[in-house]
Amino acid sequence: MVTAAQPLSLPTVPRRRAAAVRHLGPNWYACVMGTAALGSTGVVLPGYPEGVRMAGTGLWALSLLLLVTLLAARALHWTHHRDQARADLLDPGTAPFYGCLSMALLAVGGGALTVGRDWIGTTAAVALDSVLFVAGTVIGLAAAVTVPYLMAVRHRIEPGQATPVWLLPLVAPMVSAALGPALVPHLPAGQPRQTLLLACFALFGLSLLATLLMLPLVFARLITSGPLPLALTATLFLVLGPLGQSTTAVGAFADTAPGVVPAPYAQGFGMLAVLYGVPVMGFALLWLGLAGALVARARRGGMGFAMTWWAFTFPVGTCVTGSAALARHTGLAVYDGLTVALYGVLVAAWLAAAAGTVRGLVRGELLAGPRTAPVAPRSGTARTRSDAVR
Repeated sequence: MVTAAQPLSLPTVPRRRAAAVRHLGPNWYACVMGTAALGSTGVVLPGYPEGVRMAGTGLWALSLLLLVTLLAARALHWTHHRDQARADLLDPGTAPFYGCLSMALLAVGGGALTVGRDWIGTTAAVALDSVLFVAGTVIGLAAAVTVPYLMAVRHRIEPGQATPVWLLPLVAPMVSAALGPALVPHLPAGQPRQTLLLACFALFGLSLLATLLMLPLVFARLITSGPLPLALTATLFLVLGPLGQSTTAVGAFADTAPGVVPAPYAQGFGMLAVLYGVPVMGFALLWLGLAGALVARARRGGMGFAMTWWAFTFPVGTCVTGSAALARHTGLAVYDGLTVALYGVLVAAWLAAAAGTVRGLVRGELLAGPRTAPVAPRSGTARTRSDAVR
């Protein structure tokens, strides 16, 4: 007989098994993005050493494994911890990270076509990239609408809370714009190819204009309220994402347009690759210097490892591919040198972020709950300052 003092324990078993993923937030997809970026960007290096290609293929396989693992873990999270999942959506410090799911899918899909085909073959790579591109684009568009909507009607945000994290759902369509042109040659000639190319151009415009609306808020917050909290300082590198990715996108349009759209438009894409890419990459280098200086200051102030360190990886990877695009379309050796230098920064950043993540997992710190319970779920400030960066 079961009495009130002896409640059934069977229903709690699934929750106990899924307890480890209760605090596994959408920000964890950033490690997939960073690993895929390191694996796939090596193809744009001048000369492209064979050893880099082999290592890149292995890293892409690792990113695919991480993606599958995280998708399964996040499914458990939503199944057994819906209260926490809803709290994440209502937290302005965490909700923007839902854009990372889209970019993780897109990055792994794009990597399949650049380096993964060495192992799985071109046919399988095209099929995998097509599925992940469609899924990532749909999710990215949903995030680009849903997260700003929640910020407007549900979140309670003050001007001093603006962070580069807010850019994440807005830059996801730009990743689709940059990676979509690689699928154009695999479509039937004529309207299918033109439609995909111009759809990617539309995604480029969508993301660019949304970023131009949000970026001034981030810069104004820095100037008027001072440096970000230590744990969030690394997110300054997220600003490089839309800059490098948009430069990569216009370069991809110029590479793909000949034979797909009429000659005047193809020539226009070629001009855009240089006239847009050169000044934007210049601003990216300016921001890299500013963000690097603020990160160095934060390290001297005691900034330790947090999952936000993955912000050092994917955005820098977009600058690598953006610089390589400028090297192709300008023929200037200086951009080849910049590509190599940025790739070196990417390698160092990935090693630091990966080492910190492994160390935090072994110690059980990264998946632990917040040290103190949030005061009020309707405000995102408490979680943003504590467990949102895990």
